[in-house]
Amino acid sequence: MSGNKWHKLKYNLQKARNEGKETLLTFGGAYSNHIYAVAAAGKIFNFKTIGIIRGEEHLPLNPTLSFAKDNGMMIYYLDRISYRKKSSPEIINQLQEKFGDFYLLPEGGTNELAVKGCSEIISKIDIDFDYICCPCGTGGTLAGLISGLNGNKFALGFAVLKGASFLKEDVNSLLNNSGNNSSQNWDINIDYHFGGYAKMNPILLEFVNRFSSLTKILIEPIYTGKMLFGIYDLAAKAFFNEGSQIIAVHTGGLQGLKGLSDRTIE
Repeated sequence: MSGNKWHKLKYNLQKARNEGKETLLTFGGAYSNHIYAVAAAGKIFNFKTIGIIRGEEHLPLNPTLSFAKDNGMMIYYLDRISYRKKSSPEIINQLQEKFGDFYLLPEGGTNELAVKGCSEIISKIDIDFDYICCPCGTGGTLAGLISGLNGNKFALGFAVLKGASFLKEDVNSLLNNSGNNSSQNWDINIDYHFGGYAKMNPILLEFVNRFSSLTKILIEPIYTGKMLFGIYDLAAKAFFNEGSQIIAVHTGGLQGLKGLSDRTIE
């Protein structure tokens, strides 16, 4: 449960326990950090776990799904057309008929309880800063950071998806549902996706390798690498005021490095 995942899961796990749920069911792609984290959480906190995976089965299992299965997660595949309707009552009812009672965790773990958990990241930062940055897949972590700032400082998200302008609406919705609809101190940059989710190119890979070599901090090119590339590029373009202190949230995801050779590189 590295990076932001514990913060996203914390209050959801408490709610599942309080409701007497014994099983967690969630969704994700074949290399999902969230699937990986939920499987680990299930083993640690004694929940049964079910991972609904987008697409078809591929054997042997990749490192992410192998870890999930080894930690007790039941893997179930949903074709891509059905997966796009995963939140519909029709699909949820089908899953309930098949698996029985469960606590539903959304894809990426993003909901109001995840926002509450991620808001606590701010209180763990013991240095002054002007900007706090994070990569954005579903927007939950960014919404949490914005909530934790209480109108102070500035939160900047970096979309890892292509055509992700919809994320601003999603973050606004999460903030509204969490009672933080008045925050204006944030934005999402959509210029550093490198072709889309899980897409990358030699420029990004060279940056990731150089950053890890120089700092001895491992990063991956799916989330954190894109954010850090964006921060460095914006700094070079004088986007940030001179002397600004910038916090970059490392959201983990290093487990994905094991399966990087299978990813799409353009």
